[in-house]
Order: sequence, then structure tokens, then C-alpha cells
Amino acid sequence: KLYYKKYNKLKRTKLAIEEQYKETKQQLQHLESILSSIDIAENELDLQEIKSEMVEAGYAKSTSIKTKFKAVQEKNKPLHFISSDGYHIYVGKNNIQNEYITFKLADSNDWWFHAKNIAGSHVIVKCNDEELPDRTFEEAASLAAFYSKGKNSPKVEVDYIQKKFIKKPASGPKGLVIYHNNYSLMAIPRNKI
Repeated sequence: KLYYKKYNKLKRTKLAIEEQYKETKQQLQHLESILSSIDIAENELDLQEIKSEMVEAGYAKSTSIKTKFKAVQEKNKPLHFISSDGYHIYVGKNNIQNEYITFKLADSNDWWFHAKNIAGSHVIVKCNDEELPDRTFEEAASLAAFYSKGKNSPKVEVDYIQKKFIKKPASGPKGLVIYHNNYSLMAIPRNKI
């Protein structure tokens, strides 16, 4: 009976450790994405939006930021580019904008881009239910590579997939998504089209 109790205790401990590991890994990814957002922040509005995300996630203390946040969010927009072929491309500068462009701005057939396995911006190409030219895919991938932790690398692997295949985990932080059956391409990081 003593061995049985010891076995059950070790089994419960193992399950608890596995769950803690999963949560810690998700928090680390979230913090890396926040750090990446700080790296590409262009102005005080970007930093205020990042701070509000950190307060919401419990990483920073609130300083009556909620009242300012709506005004900041209305003024602070994702980056906008027009591809050489005339398609609109949007780049989130932080997790709040990443979530907005992916789940509010993008239609189901629009294309979503993100640097593979590293923190970075979500990039959306509005396709107007048309087939995108290869050059637009390359330009969007270059933007996703530039607005990521890999921006100083000569090339970055970028995943892309239609938005309809992107899911948000129920308990995940802002900007976290799940996707499968994506395509990938190598891109040279560029912030200009």
C-alpha cells in the first residue's frame, strides 16, 4: 500500500510539472513577443499599447492606463503597405495589433504571414478573394522577416497560411495563434516594398 501511495503521488507530481512546464513555455513565448514589440516600437503610442498589454497580462502594475488605452488604440494603427501588385499589407507592431489584424481586419481568404518559431509581427495581405502573385507573397514574407527577432539574419523562414486556418487558443495571451498545414518560404528581411 505504501508503494501504491508513493506511485500515485509521483504520478500527480509528474502531471503538475508537465502542466507548469507548458504554462511557463507559453509565458516565455508571450514575453519574447512583447520584447519583439518593444524592438519595433516607433513612438510613444506603441509603447503605451505594449504597456497596457503587460498590465492586462499581469506583468506590470496599472497606472490608470485603462482610461487612456481606448484613445491610444484609436490613434495607433498597424503598419500599412501596398505591394508592388497593389494589394494592401498590414503589419501588427505589438500583440494587440497582431490580434486585431488577424481576427478583426482579415477576411477568411486573406493570407497570414509570421516568422517561423520566433517572436514577430503578424502580417496580413488582403487578397480580395483573388489569387496573389508570387511577388506579393515574397514582399509580405520580407516584412514578416523584418518585423521579427530574425530581422538581422540574412534570411528568415516565414510561415504563411490563409487566415481561415488560424485559431486562437482559448486560454492564450494576446497575439498567440495555432495553425497547421502551413506553407513556408525563405525571405530576406526588408521593411520597404
